[in-house]
Amino acid sequence: MGKRSLLLALTTCLHGIWASLHLQAAPFPLPVLTPPEQPMKVYHLGHSLVGPVMPHMLAQLAPKGHSWNSQLGSGTSLKQHWEPEETILHFDLVNQAPIWRDAKEAIGSGDYDAVVLTEMVELRDAVKYFGSAKYMRRWAALARDASPDTRIYLYETWHHLDDPDGWQARIASDLDRLWLGKVLGSDTRRNPKRPVYLIPAGQVMAAVARAIDAGQIDGLSDVSDLFAKTPEGAQDTIHINDLGTYIVALAHYAVLYHRSPVGLPHQLSRPDGEAATALSPAAAETVQQIVWQVVTGIPRTGLSDAGQNG
Repeated sequence: MGKRSLLLALTTCLHGIWASLHLQAAPFPLPVLTPPEQPMKVYHLGHSLVGPVMPHMLAQLAPKGHSWNSQLGSGTSLKQHWEPEETILHFDLVNQAPIWRDAKEAIGSGDYDAVVLTEMVELRDAVKYFGSAKYMRRWAALARDASPDTRIYLYETWHHLDDPDGWQARIASDLDRLWLGKVLGSDTRRNPKRPVYLIPAGQVMAAVARAIDAGQIDGLSDVSDLFAKTPEGAQDTIHINDLGTYIVALAHYAVLYHRSPVGLPHQLSRPDGEAATALSPAAAETVQQIVWQVVTGIPRTGLSDAGQNG
């Protein structure tokens, strides 16, 4: 082998090793969290995949006394929430007191038991153009500096149902490569004793979709049954309806409270007091079981028994 070929082979090998290390979000065991003993006060920072309904449903599932505040936008990145000169689309429409509280003031107050952050989608664009890793570090540092007790979470979402790479395929590939490897990677390496944990809602939605495809969930025939319709009646490919929102709220409940959601109520209300569209009792029980299997199968959730299911 000539010197040039040897150098090329060595460079390729080193690049592969670097890439493997770079994408390894947590090359060491992360601390396990203890289950909270009291109702939690939670802050949600994000966009329309958080929305006003999901935290409201979470509060109905959680122990009495659970409370929350939020700052939302439409398609809003962590950068746009952080930088004062950036525009947050639809800010005045989706942020109303007393639920709304300024994000920096709130997270920097140390008032919250948990801070739940999420990033805009398309996630590849967020990573490439909107400094996801940098702004995740900034928001997480703000929470850490404000209180030694605040738990920090990343809410993993999903992409459009008609994603050209496949909706299920994106959820499967993006978790390690983008959510944990890119968005959280540098923060995890810098803060191994107090990392950002994961609410794997995307993984939960994908697992529910597989169960629907297998005919295992009463009353549901396609994953689109969990997604909203546009005002014109067309399929909304990114925003979830009441059924999807209920599933995501269950995922938040299971991770935040370290409790199985099996047996929780399935008939909930929307923020306006109207009854939310509900799964059948049989479907709700199946979905609750799936949620618990998923969140206890991923160690990054911080649950003591996580990782025992896969």
